[in-house]
Amino acid sequence: MPAVFLVTLYEYSPLFYIAVVFTCFIVTTGLVLGWFGWDVPVILRNSEETQFITRAFKKQMRQVKNPFGLEITNSSSASLAAGMTLTTDCLEDSRLTCFWGCSVQKLHEALQKHVYCFRISTPQALEEALYSDYLHREQYFIKKHSKEEIYCQLPRDTEIEDFGPVPRSRYPLVALLTLADEDDREIYDIISMVSVIHIPDKTYKLPCRILYQYLLLAQGQFYDLKQLFMSANSSPSPSSNPSPADRSAEQSLLEKAGLAGSEAEPLEESSKDCVVCQNGGVNWVLLPCRHTCLCDSCVRYFKQCPMCRQFVQESFALCSQKEPDKDMLETS
Repeated sequence: MPAVFLVTLYEYSPLFYIAVVFTCFIVTTGLVLGWFGWDVPVILRNSEETQFITRAFKKQMRQVKNPFGLEITNSSSASLAAGMTLTTDCLEDSRLTCFWGCSVQKLHEALQKHVYCFRISTPQALEEALYSDYLHREQYFIKKHSKEEIYCQLPRDTEIEDFGPVPRSRYPLVALLTLADEDDREIYDIISMVSVIHIPDKTYKLPCRILYQYLLLAQGQFYDLKQLFMSANSSPSPSSNPSPADRSAEQSLLEKAGLAGSEAEPLEESSKDCVVCQNGGVNWVLLPCRHTCLCDSCVRYFKQCPMCRQFVQESFALCSQKEPDKDMLETS
C-alpha cells in the first residue's frame, strides 16, 4: 500500500521526486564532510563521532624551572615622581638591573640578538645589545629566597616628567633579573628574565603594572610569560574564604604554570570546580584564550571555550594524573 501511494504521488507530483533526491544528497554530503572533520550540524553525527571530532590537540609541555620572581608591591601609589617598590623572590643569588627610559625598538632588537647572535645572561650583555639607549641605570644584588623589597626611582636631576604621548618610543622601566653566580647558569634553562613595566606619569596615568615578561633560555629562545584566567565564584559566601592550605595549593598551581612571578593579581575567591559539570577539579588550559575552566572529563567535549566561545586550537593539563610530580610552564 505505501508503495502504491508513493508511485501515485510521483506520477502526479514530479517535485516530490526532486525533493527526495535533494534530501538524500544533503544527508550524504553532510555525512561525508563530517567524516573528514568539517563543521556540519551535530544532528548528522552520533555522539561518538562528535566526541572524537571536537577533541582539541593536546599541547606537549616541557618541564622548566623558573628561578626568578618579580612583582610590584605598591602598584596603586607608584608613579614616575614618587617611584615604585619591586618585590623579588629568586631561587638563587641574582642581580636586578633597572633600565629607565629604555628604547622600545632597541629592546626588541636585543631580544632578537639573544636568539641569533649572543646570549643575554648578564646586565652588561643587555646593555651592549641596547647600545646604551636608555636614560638611567641602577643595579641591586638579590639574595636567594629573601623576598626583598627594592625601591626604585628615576633621579630628579634627569628632569623627566613623562615619556611623551602614546605611542611611545621608550618604555618607562625595564627590569632585568640575571643569575649572579656563573655556575648557576649551567643549572637552569632560564638564565634571565626581562620585565617591561608601565609607570604612570603626567601624560599617561594608567595604573602601574607589568606589561610584558620575557623568559630568556640558555639555548637562545625567549618566551612571553602569560597569565592564566580562572573562573571566579559567582556567589561567594563568608565560609568560602580560602584557608592557608587552599592558598598554598593555589600558589602551587600557579607555580606549575610558571605564573608565580607574573603581574597577575592574586586570584581571590577563585573557583577550582569545572564550569561545566561543577564536580571535577579544573585542570585544563585552553589556547589561545588561556581560560582554565575544564576538568579532565569535560575537556574532550569542547572545541569552543565555554567561557568566551573562542575556538580551541590547543590545550594542556596543569597536572598529569600519570605523572603528578611534573611541573608545567606555559610559554609562548
